Amino acid sequence: MEAMILAGGLGTRLRSKIADRPKAMAPVAGRPFLAFLLDKLLDAGCESALLSVGYLREVIVDEFKDNYRGLPIRYVVEETPLGTGGAIRRALGQACQDSVLVLNGDTYLDADFAAMFACHRGAARPMTMAIARVEDTARYGGVVLAEGLVSGFIEKGRQGRGWINAGAYILERRFPWPAHLEERFSFETDVLMPCLDSLRPAAFACPGYFLDIGIPEDLDRAQQELTRQ
Repeated sequence: MEAMILAGGLGTRLRSKIADRPKAMAPVAGRPFLAFLLDKLLDAGCESALLSVGYLREVIVDEFKDNYRGLPIRYVVEETPLGTGGAIRRALGQACQDSVLVLNGDTYLDADFAAMFACHRGAARPMTMAIARVEDTARYGGVVLAEGLVSGFIEKGRQGRGWINAGAYILERRFPWPAHLEERFSFETDVLMPCLDSLRPAAFACPGYFLDIGIPEDLDRAQQELTRQ
């Protein structure tokens, strides 16, 4: 099992909390947030990790170097920001396995990633998307499901409980990228939404704990909640 973590984000909305480190390195209960994600990978039996890094990447490299608790780490460097899509595409080019788990460096998801890989193999789709159940989808937008596949998206702003894109994917290393993409692009906006009919991602339901630390209030929540996970 191989995974990549997108850890190159600027963390603009968190500057009041963390001005001296990338978002994935935000301190949570005395540890870098990224360490919690790496722990989840180890629990799932992951054998190697690619970290896509950019902004203040030396903070990450100095902390984790090339190994975390026996998990080999390699780095894929964004000299300039590539967006989620550009970062994923570059890192996939350095992957060793045919299928790769992709995680956002600012999102904790209580998921069984080994089971997600099994779902992906059974679905035989170019990608599998983790979906999380939240109390209010307004901040994230929702997903529409049909026969175990993601068939549509609901715009942000609609309130109420529902399923959302949890920002965790399993992608084939030979992912069918659309033609004529720029070097920098959004995976969600420029690939997933316009190509949904052809991709038809398998949906892997994760009803457990989900937290995106992208805003100060949720980073504050993480200080107490993640210690209980």
